[in-house]
Amino acid sequence: MQRKISIKNILSCISILLILTSCGVAKSLRDMPNIGQYEADIPQRVQVSDSTYVLGDNFLTKNKQGQWELLVSGNPLEIGLKTGSLTRELFQYQEKVFIDKINELVPSEGRQKLLKKFLAWYNRKMYLNIDEQFKAEIYGISQYASADYDYIAEPYPRVLYFHGAHDIGHALKDLALVGCSSFAAWGEQTEDGKLLIGRNFDFYAGDDFAKNKIIAFVEPEEGHNFMSVTWGGFIGVLSGMNDQGLTVTINAGKSSIPLIAKTPISIVTREILQYASTIDEAIAIAKKREVFVSESIFIGSAKDKKAAVIEVSPKKFGVYEVPNSNQLICSNHFQSAAYADDKDNQKHILESHSQYRFDRMEELLEASPKMTVRDAVSLLRNKEGLDDQPIGYGNEKALNQLLAHHGIVFQPEDLKVWVSSNPYQLGEFVAYDLNTVFTGKNKSVKVASLSHPQANIEKDPFLRSEAFHAYENYRTLSRKVREAIVLETDLTAEEQQEFIRSNPEFWEVHYLIGLYNYNKGYERLALEHFLNAQTKEITTVPDRKKVEKYIRKLKRSNT
Repeated sequence: MQRKISIKNILSCISILLILTSCGVAKSLRDMPNIGQYEADIPQRVQVSDSTYVLGDNFLTKNKQGQWELLVSGNPLEIGLKTGSLTRELFQYQEKVFIDKINELVPSEGRQKLLKKFLAWYNRKMYLNIDEQFKAEIYGISQYASADYDYIAEPYPRVLYFHGAHDIGHALKDLALVGCSSFAAWGEQTEDGKLLIGRNFDFYAGDDFAKNKIIAFVEPEEGHNFMSVTWGGFIGVLSGMNDQGLTVTINAGKSSIPLIAKTPISIVTREILQYASTIDEAIAIAKKREVFVSESIFIGSAKDKKAAVIEVSPKKFGVYEVPNSNQLICSNHFQSAAYADDKDNQKHILESHSQYRFDRMEELLEASPKMTVRDAVSLLRNKEGLDDQPIGYGNEKALNQLLAHHGIVFQPEDLKVWVSSNPYQLGEFVAYDLNTVFTGKNKSVKVASLSHPQANIEKDPFLRSEAFHAYENYRTLSRKVREAIVLETDLTAEEQQEFIRSNPEFWEVHYLIGLYNYNKGYERLALEHFLNAQTKEITTVPDRKKVEKYIRKLKRSNT
């Protein structure tokens, strides 16, 4: 029988292990990259306006859609220093948001200290599993970290650890905060016969975390030029494409809790993006790196004119391709033969929302037999369930869960990419052409946006709808209702009804009002709301069992 492991229990166990491994922790905190091999004489940053900074022929500027565009070049240390200098304010803002989120999740000062020790222990071998060039780049960025958080760790190890935060959060919490959806179509499945890829990065760490997206265009001295969607202080790759037409995106898989951090998945994908030009080259790079979580690495290749999924985990490695097909779909479960008998993966397919989103992508791809960029954007924005059924806004069974950090569409053979602007995937999808970004045509006008506005995809009309405004109201009310449940404060009958009206098809709305009334002792009213929740499309099997448990309990007490 599996037991739920709380952060409190983890920290209690780790406190014992810390005593036994203090030497390894100290060594990792003292480790420094070999930066002596790199020249790094960078000029001072010049501020042109409140949204444009120039450093030599590199720059950071904000486009009219609110996205930050970064162009940097050089050796690893130079790229790190230039990125840190240009994005200084964005980096320090992102670090503050991240630390504030940790403080919100772990408010106890004593537990925060234990968490700090735990992270140092857990990450004690990470530095041995990251290539020196990437450590040098992280070191460069870390020189611009805020001194406000030096009590956690010195800037370099602190920023290094942040690169494993996605993996650690994924492993310890195993939440659908990283429930992403990806697809590819080519040949007869697309209008022009060329490879087309779309993906939603449904990573949510609060609205503030997604506020300042950076679209980075990087020209390294070694390897391929590439673009990626990122945030301040982060060199890993979540979604990106290089100038060879190779694309990389990641989708979290079902993970058990590992005992030690190794190579962060985003560093593996960074290496692939910088050094691979084909699927086979990407596989070779992924094979030589040890990871500590389960992840699907979705690879698109202009040279191969198709896509494949590399499925990695601490103990297994698989590659999934679709023979005799012109499309590939990936959500959050594994599909290769290597995981065919994996019990965790099988359970995840049965109990999570991954298979549901997979089936929905199949359904929508079938409805668009000649996929275009607009069709791909439309698919990423889709908020309905199977057979176009309403399942409530924010339901994780939807492809558009209205919480994504970003949506992105690639045309690898043409080196074109479209990146969503806020909010979620609903804002304008901004177009970029790597053919012009990396040929020097834009460098003569250092403060100009790198985008191609004539190719942009307009905002989703949903933004102007009453339903969207109701959803935004739902998000505000949801925080209030959850707070009332935790703090045992009161909600008026009208407040409860307003909450239900704001998102009536979403099962969790009815569940939360049921839970509120249950805690207040209003059992008949609670039962009514739990029964309503049961009629909706509940996200996961554990969620459904939770609702059914309350219904059984209340029916027994009312008979």
